[in-house]
Amino acid sequence: MKRALLIAAVDPSVGGVLALGDRGTGKSTAIRALAALLPPMKAVAGCPYSCDPASAASACPHCAGGGLRQARPVPVPVVDLPLGATEDRVVGALDLERALAAGIKAFEPGLLARANRGFLYIDEVNLLEDHLVDLLLDVAASGVNTVEREGLSLRHPARFVLVGSGNPEEGELRPQLLDRFGLAVEVTTPTDIPTRIEVVRRRDAFERDPGGFAAAHAGAEKALRRRLNAARNRLADVTVPDAMLETAARLCLALGTDGLRGELTLMRAARALAAFDGMDQVGLDQIRSVAPSALRHRLRRNPLDEAGSTARVARAVAEVLA
Repeated sequence: MKRALLIAAVDPSVGGVLALGDRGTGKSTAIRALAALLPPMKAVAGCPYSCDPASAASACPHCAGGGLRQARPVPVPVVDLPLGATEDRVVGALDLERALAAGIKAFEPGLLARANRGFLYIDEVNLLEDHLVDLLLDVAASGVNTVEREGLSLRHPARFVLVGSGNPEEGELRPQLLDRFGLAVEVTTPTDIPTRIEVVRRRDAFERDPGGFAAAHAGAEKALRRRLNAARNRLADVTVPDAMLETAARLCLALGTDGLRGELTLMRAARALAAFDGMDQVGLDQIRSVAPSALRHRLRRNPLDEAGSTARVARAVAEVLA
């Protein structure tokens, strides 16, 4: 799970992360902690959508007016989307306070505006209401949120990395939403005694002295932040040899994945992992490492094969990469 989150942080085009597994295994804690590792980004001062000063401003109603676009460093947003959120809260709506006080039709940005160029996190994503799922699918595909309501007509950028977590026992995701996640990981309860003891010890230490606990791990966190930033800077120079592309295609053919999104995600994730590992090109080790998370949620159901999706991917990797 941590590796998948770091890959998505290195290259947002991978398509986000879905973490499904047992309750109480730290899924939400790890995802929310990602914000502290991300280096600040440059955004247009005063823009509610945190637009990139170096990019065109045509899609942003705030920046499209022209004028000087001053840049300022801001934290990368990691926005929570609650299960009970209304559609107005998610997409934005008419600013009622300004409408009643001044008679002005003004737009009040929603959660999608806050998440632009950042991460949108949905806990218990498999319980998300269908109308919100439809809305997310539209925005995730286009990168633009279109609002047509209450006399308002507005479009604004909404490009974000979608991150979800949940317990599969409480329900399955719709196939259309599942396909939008680049990587999917299984999180299980540790079964070895030393790991369980260490988790309990760290949790207890944090509750007793949060400041001291954070200080004790500040050095490791700083080193990880530097490594993540270096990987982002190195990503454009990492090459993917034709032999690795062929391996990815053979692996997807062996598993019978639909479409070509599997190969694309596998290539992007392997390249991001290579950049994080400090390598100049993708090798078999990166393909082998990211294949389960990139492909396990893209398999067709096979009634004649009782093995889980992760086991099927592992078996195909062993055969193709032998």
